[in-house]
Amino acid sequence: MDRKGLVICGVVGFFGLLSAATAFAAEATRIKASEVQLISTTQCEYPRSPALALGLISVLALMIAQVIINVATGCICCRRNPHPSNSSGTIAVICFVVSWFTFVIAFFLLLAAAALNDRHGGENMYFGYYYCYVVKPGVFAGGALLSLATVALGMVSYLTLNSAKNNTDQACGGAPVPNQGGVAMGHPQFPLQTVADPVFVHEDTYMRRQFT
Repeated sequence: MDRKGLVICGVVGFFGLLSAATAFAAEATRIKASEVQLISTTQCEYPRSPALALGLISVLALMIAQVIINVATGCICCRRNPHPSNSSGTIAVICFVVSWFTFVIAFFLLLAAAALNDRHGGENMYFGYYYCYVVKPGVFAGGALLSLATVALGMVSYLTLNSAKNNTDQACGGAPVPNQGGVAMGHPQFPLQTVADPVFVHEDTYMRRQFT
């Protein structure tokens, strides 16, 4: 993993842990049914709780983590070039798609739980009876687990695609050709013709051939 990947994973991991931690804190500080007081037959009094602020911080941190990892990964479903390898591309796409499903569920779950947890003085009627509404146990905790799953799947998608891309670049680049340290000599295409030694003829013989 290069330096850029380490920085991206570190930042995304930080916001993912922040989202999960604040969601678990909201779960611990949520308003319980025993803390709600029934003032009248139609009026409920809710105590103050930091669960609303913690839930909103969890949602915001999850959004930042999702934006960072998706900007770094890019729209892998819209790439013009094919994936570096079938297995790596399939894993990256699956993690990318599943991370968006978990993100949407965690986002609305945490947001709704934070908003419903801050209902003060409200009244609700169900089949003719008034009741005081409270957030059920495990809602914030479920959002925290989904936040961790979203960040983990996004990081897996990014690392898988980045690793496969680096392997493809190295394979396409090939190994450098070593320096031969000299000039390559080519072999002649046609065999060299041997030249016979010159034959010396005596001058008298030459003269006789002219007068003959």
